[in-house]
Amino acid sequence: MGIMAEQMTDTSVLDDVAENNGPVPGEVNPRVVDYAILLKPRVMSLVLFTGIVGIVMAPGSIDWLTALIAIACIGVGAGASGAINMWYDRDIDSQMERTMDRPIPAGRMNPGNALWFGVVLSVFAVAAMAVWVNTMSAALLAGTIIYYVFIYTVWLKRRTPQNIVIGGGSGALPPMIGWAAVTGDVTFNSFLLFAIIFMWTPPHFWALALFRSGDYEKAGVPMMPIVSGVSETKKQMLIYTVLLLPITVAPAFTGLISIPAGVIIGALGLWFIRHAVVVMKSEGFEAPRSMFKFSILHLFLIFVILLADRGVQSVL
Repeated sequence: MGIMAEQMTDTSVLDDVAENNGPVPGEVNPRVVDYAILLKPRVMSLVLFTGIVGIVMAPGSIDWLTALIAIACIGVGAGASGAINMWYDRDIDSQMERTMDRPIPAGRMNPGNALWFGVVLSVFAVAAMAVWVNTMSAALLAGTIIYYVFIYTVWLKRRTPQNIVIGGGSGALPPMIGWAAVTGDVTFNSFLLFAIIFMWTPPHFWALALFRSGDYEKAGVPMMPIVSGVSETKKQMLIYTVLLLPITVAPAFTGLISIPAGVIIGALGLWFIRHAVVVMKSEGFEAPRSMFKFSILHLFLIFVILLADRGVQSVL
């Protein structure tokens, strides 16, 4: 589930605590910290945010308790799939600088414990969603976890440079899950929320891959810059940012948001395209790093604008 942001996980602070020999009075137990790291908390926060946007943007109403349960299930499901991902990827995590300090490759946790932790949480999240929310949202949550674990992690990640393109669907589903929690179904507008994240993921991830290609190459992960070359990667990044623009403004034409909100989102999209153009013309890592950082802000601001516009519309 966390593919849209798994590369943003920064567990350095948690890792520092976990590497202590034992708990210090007043501090969190290192084993608890390690289990928290398995859940990829930064990924979970982004998944929760987009899921909440789906709930807010959906037509109809939902009582606060059901909404909280849905949000909790989305978060637990995201964390669970992250734990299973860390179990399966423990070999390549040990080869990559940004992941070698995770609990399993660092030798602080038995791999089997991580697997069972993820499986139990996955079953619990889906079951709770089915019992206390509705079957459609539960089915989407189950599909998201299965997609992330089996299609992306097991099948695509180590086999094709299109791993991010095809696998991006798992990280794009949380707003649809939130939407379904309210409505019990999937509509074109909910699909637009999915499509925004789906099309945003490749240029975001490839920007990272451009300045982390050595890490991926050492671990044997066939990212686009390694397999197809830097030039082709930059070309694909520009194509995706251009294709992303009309998708991000489409909600203004379907009535999901207002025209002024669509204009603001469109301006953000043009700035994202500008970053891709700069990357195409640049050498070195600074431009890709800058685009990567902006891409995170770009997606966040799109969903903030969606929420703000809905709030303004409700007042008016």
